[in-house]
Amino acid sequence: MRLTILLYLTLPIIAGCIATTASAQKPGAADTVALPVNIKSVKINDVFFDAAKAKQHGDSKRATELFEQLVQLDPNNATGFYELSLLYDDDRKLDKAEANIKKAVALVKDNKWYNMAYATVLAKEGKYSDAAQVAAALADKETGDANYAMQAADYYQKAKKYDQALTYIDKALVLSGSDDDILIQKVKVYLAMDKVDKATEVAKELIAQDPRNGKYYKLLGDLYENNKMPEKALEVYLNADKSLPGEPAIEMALSDYYLKKADSANFRKYARKAIQNKKLEAELQLQLFYIYIQNLSDAAQNKEGLPMLAELLVQHPKDAQLLGTYGDFLASDQQIDKAIVAYKQSLSIKASSFDIWNRLLNAYAYQNNADSLIKYSEKVMRLFPNQAIVHYYNGLGHYYKKEYPAAIKALNRAVDMVPENDAKKQADFYAMLGEIYNTTKQYDLSDNSFDKSLASDPKNPTVLNNYSYFLSERGVKLEQAKVMSEQSLQLRPNETTFLDTYGWILYKMGNYEQAKVNIEKAVNAPDKRADAAVYEHLGDVYYKLNDKVKAVQYWKSAKEKGSENPLLDKKISEEKLYE
Repeated sequence: MRLTILLYLTLPIIAGCIATTASAQKPGAADTVALPVNIKSVKINDVFFDAAKAKQHGDSKRATELFEQLVQLDPNNATGFYELSLLYDDDRKLDKAEANIKKAVALVKDNKWYNMAYATVLAKEGKYSDAAQVAAALADKETGDANYAMQAADYYQKAKKYDQALTYIDKALVLSGSDDDILIQKVKVYLAMDKVDKATEVAKELIAQDPRNGKYYKLLGDLYENNKMPEKALEVYLNADKSLPGEPAIEMALSDYYLKKADSANFRKYARKAIQNKKLEAELQLQLFYIYIQNLSDAAQNKEGLPMLAELLVQHPKDAQLLGTYGDFLASDQQIDKAIVAYKQSLSIKASSFDIWNRLLNAYAYQNNADSLIKYSEKVMRLFPNQAIVHYYNGLGHYYKKEYPAAIKALNRAVDMVPENDAKKQADFYAMLGEIYNTTKQYDLSDNSFDKSLASDPKNPTVLNNYSYFLSERGVKLEQAKVMSEQSLQLRPNETTFLDTYGWILYKMGNYEQAKVNIEKAVNAPDKRADAAVYEHLGDVYYKLNDKVKAVQYWKSAKEKGSENPLLDKKISEEKLYE
């Protein structure tokens, strides 16, 4: 027999509830509301029906006003006070809810619905001891229903009156016949009393009652494990694993046990078993999968994670969350096209998931996907018009296509929508605007956007570098550019592009020797990320240092690396600097 803890049910509003008074109660019918022989007035009936109608239509404010009017007209109307209590409870005005249900109980002392509502309100106010007494009195009267005893036990437990809680748990057990939910509650009470031996006795009783249920072995093992008896816990888990092979609860318990003991080999053994166990729900499999992956090296995460997720998808091909996770791992493995397919499959099952839409847009956030980024960001804007990041992606797509007015419009919408407390997004959005304004030669707007970006995130190395580079390209505010470039290098020393920016600022300031030192570092950096522009910069520096041979050498290297500078061929052929 499965029991759920009883709260209370709203009494149906029927004709029998009209103008109910204490004097109208018939002997032996305490739980029904009878129509009084003499209705006090037509007005009382009208008010009652208007109140009931307002409540039925969801107009709680009007219903409250009318029920208040009803109890003023008829101070002995228990139903009116009961309904007011429910309304005030819904409105979280617990003091008024308690005052009204108290009056209803005083008028009709034996009504079980009123009493349970009274206990519930008291419990919501944190008056667990008082709530327990009300529920216990009802349980003592309603001796045929275990739910009342369990409700009393629950309140006594919350009031930390554990002996009384056990008394009513035992009453519930007598009525229900060793119900497992009640026994588990009994375990919790014993643990609260720090009576581990008693709790383990109950856990063993559960196992004896249902020896094929793995969760009870896990309960017993966990009791030992959590109370510094790891050897006994392991013995329970291993014996259960032998007698119930393939039981997911036991496999999960063993994986957790070995994880705590830092036994990597056994943790992985049992975790993999549980993750791949077809008896386990997809949600639990994913939860354990995340734990498993977090305990692998970065290099191993995709290598092991992708095939495990693919196997889970065979079991749960229509699980939206699982498909989304699979997409994440594919994206992390640079399998962007496959990640996009997985995200779209997830969204075909659960289109309301903004999180997956966001990840899909992020997967499209590359220049070669600009058309798709615009198309899908516009679709997501219709679904989630107030999400700033969607407008950012839309702006990014237009930027890739050199549709600068549309990009600026979208990014300004993103800036307007981003929460004030999200400094990182504010910085990113303003920085993107700064780049676009610089590209369109709206330099004042560009500088203003970069200033706002740094105001939100003053130690963003990329923004510091980009802003300082744009200033150096224009040959303005070079001292400010130099300071920002130095800050970026302090945050990320030896970054290729940052070294080039710093060297180029020095070049613009006429300090060619130091410019050469920094740009050579960029060219010779271990990551080999120097692009054509860096090589061309170094050639320009050598030209200023009167070394035309090296200047032409680096200009040629820039051409080989794909420079698009229309002046480069002229510089090489004439061995002369053109800026």
